[in-house]
Amino acid sequence: MSIAQITRIYLASGNAHKVAEMGALATRDGLGVEIVSAKVLGGMPAVEEDTGTFLGNARKKALALWAIAPAGSVVLADDSGVCVDHLDGGPGVESAYFAGPQGDAAANLKKLVEVMRGVPGDRRGAKFYCLLLLIDEAGGEHVFDGACVGTLLDEPRGGAGFGYDPVFVPEGYAQSYAELGDEVKARLSHRAKAWAALSAWWRGRNAAGAIT
Repeated sequence: MSIAQITRIYLASGNAHKVAEMGALATRDGLGVEIVSAKVLGGMPAVEEDTGTFLGNARKKALALWAIAPAGSVVLADDSGVCVDHLDGGPGVESAYFAGPQGDAAANLKKLVEVMRGVPGDRRGAKFYCLLLLIDEAGGEHVFDGACVGTLLDEPRGGAGFGYDPVFVPEGYAQSYAELGDEVKARLSHRAKAWAALSAWWRGRNAAGAIT
């Protein structure tokens, strides 16, 4: 199968924000691919993210969706989180469930603000980290990652973005992710940097004219 025929990449997520963000990145790069939600395959299969690593969790999600995708599909999984200096890198892989198994984004944000209350500025360093795992048509795995370093605010600011965006200020900026807006975030974010690595790989195999 030639790469030119591949138009869909199934994203192993039911998170509409992630689907939209990945789709925008793909469109911006002009890769000729479409990011498609797991919903078109009947929904993302239930996966217990219990490996303790970004790579392990991403692999479980990707394999679960690849198992139900049409033969010859390309599947992409994302595992990401915020890693805080004061919390020794936490919540990290537990970012989506920081406040409990319900995966409530508002509760997660509230808990992080509370846990960090009173922590001095020199211990408020943090980074957003993203690992992407792509399974190609033949079942081969390809891993890409990216990070955005910054600091945490005392209180949330801004109405855009999602998750922990309102308390995260990327290095070199005074505004939170939620204040900077999607256009700026698309250049700075951990997910954008991981996608840039994936994009470079995709273009390389496209130039080769065959799946590798």
